[in-house]
Amino acid sequence: MAHSEQITEIFASRVFSEDVMEQRLPREVFDSLRRTIASGSEIDPGIADAVAAAMKDWAVENGATHFSHWFQPLSGVTAEKHDAFLTPIGGGKAIMDFSGKELIRGEPDASSFPSGGLRATFEARGYTAWDPASYAFIKDGSLYIPTAFCSYTGEALDNKTPLLRSMDALNAEGVRLFSLIGEPVERLTPTVGAEQEYFLLDEKDYKARRDLYYCGRTLFGAPAVKGQELDDHYFGVLPTKVSMFMRELDLELWRLGIPAKTKHNEAAPAQHELAPIYTTVNIAVDQNLLMMECMKKLAPKYGMTCLLSEKPFDGINGSGKHNNWSLTDERGDNLLKPGHSPEKNKRFLLILAAVLRAVDEYQDLLRVSAATAGNDYRLGGNEAPPAIVSVFLGGALEDLIDSFIEEREYLPHRKKDMSLGARAVPPIRQDTADRNRTSPFAFTGNKFEFRMLGSSQNIALANIVLNTAVADSFAEFADRLAAADDRERELRALLADTFRAHRRILFSGNSYSPEWEAEAGARGLSILRTAPEAYERFAAEKNVALFERFGVMSRTEILSRREVFFDAYRKIRNIEARTMLEMTIRDFIPAVSRYLSDLSRSVNERKAALPSGANCGCEEELIRRLSVLLDRAYRDFRALERAEALAAEKRESTAAFYYKDQVMPKMAALRRTVDEMETLTARDYWPVPTYGDLTYPRDL
Repeated sequence: MAHSEQITEIFASRVFSEDVMEQRLPREVFDSLRRTIASGSEIDPGIADAVAAAMKDWAVENGATHFSHWFQPLSGVTAEKHDAFLTPIGGGKAIMDFSGKELIRGEPDASSFPSGGLRATFEARGYTAWDPASYAFIKDGSLYIPTAFCSYTGEALDNKTPLLRSMDALNAEGVRLFSLIGEPVERLTPTVGAEQEYFLLDEKDYKARRDLYYCGRTLFGAPAVKGQELDDHYFGVLPTKVSMFMRELDLELWRLGIPAKTKHNEAAPAQHELAPIYTTVNIAVDQNLLMMECMKKLAPKYGMTCLLSEKPFDGINGSGKHNNWSLTDERGDNLLKPGHSPEKNKRFLLILAAVLRAVDEYQDLLRVSAATAGNDYRLGGNEAPPAIVSVFLGGALEDLIDSFIEEREYLPHRKKDMSLGARAVPPIRQDTADRNRTSPFAFTGNKFEFRMLGSSQNIALANIVLNTAVADSFAEFADRLAAADDRERELRALLADTFRAHRRILFSGNSYSPEWEAEAGARGLSILRTAPEAYERFAAEKNVALFERFGVMSRTEILSRREVFFDAYRKIRNIEARTMLEMTIRDFIPAVSRYLSDLSRSVNERKAALPSGANCGCEEELIRRLSVLLDRAYRDFRALERAEALAAEKRESTAAFYYKDQVMPKMAALRRTVDEMETLTARDYWPVPTYGDLTYPRDL
């Protein structure tokens, strides 16, 4: 256990941080690099050799032998290729060397990553380019250098490049807007804290189930006799092995400069959560990817497996990722703090209006950013936000925007002290508004919490959409104010018009209720229940125009991503269907058949032993019921087999919709049959660990 003073010493000890840079770089080099990081300006290539030499020396002193350009291809995970610092100099000797050229540019094979048609197999060249705004770090004996990834012809093949572009757009339009209201900022930076939910399972049970191993979720499984109905797991005592895992995970994350803050049991059995402190959005993306990687690598040390998939188990909560988004100025001040008089806080009011407009105008894009094959099982399942985007502000802020709409005075809602009635317990300060855990996009005091994201997702796309859509609002506001003769009067009119036009996106009730879906439809909100339906909207002309207007993504880059989305969905469903077919014919049907044979043998033996009085009603009823189910399971198997064969012949969006509309209903039918067989088959015969085994392991 690290003591508190040791924790502060180990924090970011593996990061080439600003403090390390200041100690190791010549003053003029450090000042130049710091300006680039702080302002987002173009880096001076003349300092690359000095930075590379300092990076290499620091990395070697800390045990590194290799370096890697670390990037985020469209596969949704990270990629890395490791090169040694070693350089032969003749005479059987070598030196450790690392040049500015190697720091700035790498060259992975671009045709081997998802590109949506941007790169053919024979068009292999691609580039990685150093992102100086994200700190390099040491892991597993290598220096990791965060980079952007593009094709030979310059199109972005990654998640980081459009994210950096969106940050630039948001900054430029925000700086322009705030200068027009007489409250200028030098730099506007989006910040994010990504709360991460996950499951921890016994590793032996995980490996015994091909569906978990191949797909990350159970494709079969009857409910356990105990689920989460007692709510006893939520915030409960941490199991010993889980606590040990979390303790070491914290230390590993702290060494990598990741400010892991909160850890606890989540609502579902075997489910947990880790939440960091917020940081600049591009760094937050890097850190969340590292966090997920560390979780998966560390869990086996404790005999466990970490599951990051959105819905590993039917009937209990799935895992999401809450994206807490805010804006800070060059001093690090959070501009989404309403303050004591929010009705007078012009920056806050403009950001609030900009976000409401952005979410309403581009709700389909936000839905796309949370659309994955895995998240389809989670969204709308009475445990996560629905597949309908809406915003929760709370009573105080709703009253504030209504005061603008209705042109009346706003009476501030003040926080009150609340007594609990026990003399020894001090009064607590009550917030001005309650929280709404069913809302997909909620204001939570000084940030907006986007809750639709799936636990396995890269958070980059959601923040690309948020940054760009808010930049679009800022641009429209700035254009309107710039043309006004009386900007103070125009500002109030602008706020009233924006709040009035986009109030339909606000909803403070139960977002899980069927009544809300009907109301959302009546309001004209987008209802995109599944990922393929959402993907169809990604390249809508309005969305293409948004991204092109701010140079975040070109039409070509948008269309390529749309193709990647559909292709990933198709491949995931293909793997799931084939896994179901394999498990059914090679595991479940043989297991039930053996059980039926043994039951039949038992009946025959008892009747032979007691020909005049053997009562085998129990066994005979089980044999009848299981025989019917076994026959049905094979029919369901054949139906899925035929549908999957037809789906495999289709491509792109056609294939995705065919899987959604034709294959998945047959997968569901097969599952129902096999799950019913599980409830009637003796435990010793069932070939895989059950839900009870998986979610309530006995040795954690």
